[in-house]
Amino acid sequence: MNHASIAEAGAAPSQADLHPLEHTRLEEFPISFFAVTMGLGGLTLALRAAGHAAGFGALASHIVLALMIGVFCLLALVYAAKALRHPQAVAAEWQHPVRISFFPAVSISLLLMATALIELAPGIAQGVWLLGAGLQAVLTLSVIANWIGHRAFQPGHLNPAWFIPAVGNVVAPVAGAQLGFVELSWLFFSAGLMFWIVLLTLVMNRLVFHDPLPGRLTPTLVILIAPPAVAFIAWFRLTGTVDPFARILLNAAYVWAAVVLTQAPKIARLPFALPWWALSFPVAALAIASLLFAGATGSVVHRGIGLGLAALVLVIVSALALRTLMAIRARAICKPE
Repeated sequence: MNHASIAEAGAAPSQADLHPLEHTRLEEFPISFFAVTMGLGGLTLALRAAGHAAGFGALASHIVLALMIGVFCLLALVYAAKALRHPQAVAAEWQHPVRISFFPAVSISLLLMATALIELAPGIAQGVWLLGAGLQAVLTLSVIANWIGHRAFQPGHLNPAWFIPAVGNVVAPVAGAQLGFVELSWLFFSAGLMFWIVLLTLVMNRLVFHDPLPGRLTPTLVILIAPPAVAFIAWFRLTGTVDPFARILLNAAYVWAAVVLTQAPKIARLPFALPWWALSFPVAALAIASLLFAGATGSVVHRGIGLGLAALVLVIVSALALRTLMAIRARAICKPE
């Protein structure tokens, strides 16, 4: 072998050599990445509620909000590039029995963003809310049409992530009622509450009478906490009162939190994957609901629970962000399942 051949053999790979790897990683970029912005949105609102309750201001929540907006824009650009270059990969995710449930994470992130922007920029918040609400309505109907369409789902396909498309509608009234879209907020709330009852029955049947959830999806059990917790917040924003129904919703969230806590040792032993971000938003929602209840009733116990949960969600999101960055560096995500 001559010197030129040796030099050529030992040279670093060219851009053309690297292109197929980059091509594959973009193609495998999952829609479930938007669970990250849901978690950051929940943390933003939890820190704001904790700041109001404990009197330490809103600077921390503003920093997390800026981070959320930046991450959302980055994820949106990357996924848009995937849609343009690999439309077949996006179509495959839409047909996937699990990943399809994460598409509305995009619209829910926008609704959370609008909620966080109300105090800072009401005009921008209104525009973001309208965009998020419209997208949520389209995605809800599209996903449900897919569920009841011609394809057959198996019991093993059902998991708590199925709450995201339909029950996620209860997020809309949290900001919608404050922005003046009262009747539209009631429509979203009614849809979310109705599908919560239906899907809760189906999910419990799957968890009790069929095979256990796959390890990667076990963290999605925490999603069971979110519907009643967010529904309590939405109900309070719509009615302005803590009535018996509001108390039922909040205490249902506490019951589900206790149930999920029994599965914590199993979840802690699992290797990291993007569905771990399912841990963040439900805990944040319960923290916000607890602090909202404390503010309305003067309950010291609920104030303590809310502040404790807000601190917990800060720890959870920080740990998840670190694990996600480590996984990206190790190329452990954005690869074929």
